[in-house]
Amino acid sequence: MTITLEAKNLSRQFGPNFAVKDVSFNLEQGEVLGFLGPNGAGKSTTMRMLTGNLAPSEGVVKIGPYDILEEPKQAKSLIGYLPEVRPLYKELTVDEFLTIAARFHNVGSKNLKQAVDSAKDRCGLMHMSKRLIENLSNGYQQRVGIAQAIIHSPEIVILDEPTVGLDPIQIREIRKLIKEIGKNHSVILSTHILPEVEMVCDRVQIINQGSLVFHGSIDELKQQRIGNKLQVGLSKAPTLKELSSIDFINKVEKIENNLYRFHFKKIVDAEKLAALCFKNKWGLYHIAPDVTSLEDIFAQLTMLGN
Repeated sequence: MTITLEAKNLSRQFGPNFAVKDVSFNLEQGEVLGFLGPNGAGKSTTMRMLTGNLAPSEGVVKIGPYDILEEPKQAKSLIGYLPEVRPLYKELTVDEFLTIAARFHNVGSKNLKQAVDSAKDRCGLMHMSKRLIENLSNGYQQRVGIAQAIIHSPEIVILDEPTVGLDPIQIREIRKLIKEIGKNHSVILSTHILPEVEMVCDRVQIINQGSLVFHGSIDELKQQRIGNKLQVGLSKAPTLKELSSIDFINKVEKIENNLYRFHFKKIVDAEKLAALCFKNKWGLYHIAPDVTSLEDIFAQLTMLGN
């Protein structure tokens, strides 16, 4: 698989404090990479370094074959960027603004109309061509922001918090659009919304306090939901102390009524636990995997729960 972006040991220091510390990752051709983290985790600072809008204190960013500090023009020509604050001239019409954006990205005069029309078509803006941007809804303004990011057909599209401030219908439409863009471009999606990453992305990186705390596929993130726990219903359960003293059990929590969460020391062995429950006549009526929500995993990885 072709690597379109490579970040090596990126750090950014503001005074004595690190906003981003030793972050490394690759972006592959045709994938949507989720860059996930709570507010203030270092996402936007990382996006600004990747796009050449902020120099790293340490580390290297390569866009294709180009180092973004040594060959900024060549590197930036391969990037389309939508920052968290949309770079829109709201007094212009959609056509006027996208034409200017295309010229900024060195789209030639011969290809100008085709580039504008293609971006409008892909972003569902054809019927908004002559409308002033300031008169568009929040969702359509965001579409214009995405259109300016893809107007020059860049290899890489970087979107920073693209659904913030949108209503549920607009969010759904923008997520659909991002998936569509991912078919033709490499995409980095920066967000603090976990379900957004699950719906849209192929891989995910989680950043917290400037450092990466998870890197893997969406499936790998979901696999952490299973863990080594079982939910067990016991109608005649002994004390928690007695349940926790079972040799292959690490700890037991009471969830509600007669439902318990058993944490195993090593491998989950439902049959062994069930046999023990029947032997001691604890009234076993329910046993099933205890699935952790993705939100809980996110909280655990970013230490938000502490």
